Amino acid sequence: MPARPTLRRRVVDPTRTIRGRFTTAIRHSPSRLAILVFSALILVFTGVFMLPVTAADGTPTSFADALFTAASVVCVTGLSTVDMATHWSTFGNVVVVIGTQIGALGVLTLASILGLVVTRRLGLRAKLIAAGDSNPLRGHAGAVPEGQAVRLGEVGTLLATVAISTLSIEIALGVLLVPSVLVTGVPFWTAVGDSFYYAAMAFTNTGFSPNPEGLAPFEHDYWFLSLLMLGVIAGSIGFPVIRTLTTQWRTPRRWSIHVKLTLATSGILLAAGTAAYIALESSNHATFGRFGAGDTVFQSLFLSTMTRSGGFATVPVDDLHGASLLVTDMLMFIGGGSASTAGGIKVTTLAVLFLAAVAEARGRRSMEAFGRRVPSDVLRLAVAVVLWGATIIALSTVTLLQITQDSLDHVLFEVISAFATSGLSSGVSASAPEAGKYVLAATMFLGRVGTVTIAAALAASQSRQLFTRPEERPIVG
Repeated sequence: MPARPTLRRRVVDPTRTIRGRFTTAIRHSPSRLAILVFSALILVFTGVFMLPVTAADGTPTSFADALFTAASVVCVTGLSTVDMATHWSTFGNVVVVIGTQIGALGVLTLASILGLVVTRRLGLRAKLIAAGDSNPLRGHAGAVPEGQAVRLGEVGTLLATVAISTLSIEIALGVLLVPSVLVTGVPFWTAVGDSFYYAAMAFTNTGFSPNPEGLAPFEHDYWFLSLLMLGVIAGSIGFPVIRTLTTQWRTPRRWSIHVKLTLATSGILLAAGTAAYIALESSNHATFGRFGAGDTVFQSLFLSTMTRSGGFATVPVDDLHGASLLVTDMLMFIGGGSASTAGGIKVTTLAVLFLAAVAEARGRRSMEAFGRRVPSDVLRLAVAVVLWGATIIALSTVTLLQITQDSLDHVLFEVISAFATSGLSSGVSASAPEAGKYVLAATMFLGRVGTVTIAAALAASQSRQLFTRPEERPIVG
């Protein structure tokens, strides 16, 4: 009787299984992968912040405060429910800085780098994902100027390029900040640590302060405040703009429309915000009314810069007039440049909507700027980003109002600051109950991840339709 064949048990390699799942995620849903990566990062940092060694007093931090801090750090927001200067130990402060650096790299960039580590190679799809963080429209139909983004052949060195830019700017800022911190009377090595902490928080547009007084010791140190503004602006204009300014600064005519729109819109908003704060706060003795004319102009410029997502403040935000709070809400909602450390709907989104309004007023069928025509699909993408952002803010505001029973202007300010990852606070975060902290943490997550992944998903999703339906115009306006 012939012997029965023996069945060999198949051994499953867990490493190959993980690689296979990551490869599948990269190929089929980069946006979902980005959300999963960011969610995992927040959970990991939440666990670290709950460790006794992370707190200065050696006691575990509550889950709500740890989760809120992790979301604020990874999303480079700057809001806090604990005193960031005294609550965390030296190890905790190091974790905060590391988290902001990881968050500043960008969602899709981080996801693609993770895919590179796991799959050990970058295929065409993975390169498109990585490049999408510098230009979400790359996967969309139509011509995309490569000068405003990272070329596919350079994606393998994307992490090194971003890291070098980040480290160079932060190190330069840190060195230049040391003298100002030393003047306040702190020991040398403490001054060095605080200086580089401020530099990291400025470039990543986070806004945490390492000392309990915040910026009070530097309220009239315009060298220190100017360096913070430079760091915030450098982080908020975006990596594609930094790359263009460093490689093509002599030939502005060759700059892409993205770079020109980002710089032009950012400059206009910065000037408009400064003028608004001068007009609204020059009579407020709780803020700028106690200063002279020159000091008022500088402090207004500083506040206008920080609304772009910087998060630093030399005056208590809750002392601003109601009109100034509303102006700040609008500036925070707009935010900074695309593919930057700033949040908001982005300045190019606002610019596209403005160009569409101008084209409609002039009766033109297409949007034009700097001698270039902007296709209509970019407008649809901009409208989608604004609507999603407004919906998130509305739902979060209603929910937080019900939980805290606080005033509408303060709650709306806090929600927009969380969504736009600005970090300016009206005090609602610190006094909110646990349910309110969860709402704000979710708002920070959606603000940092939601609009980027939505833009990437919408830009990459292009379906063919072989028929057209009958046209009919609804009444609008």
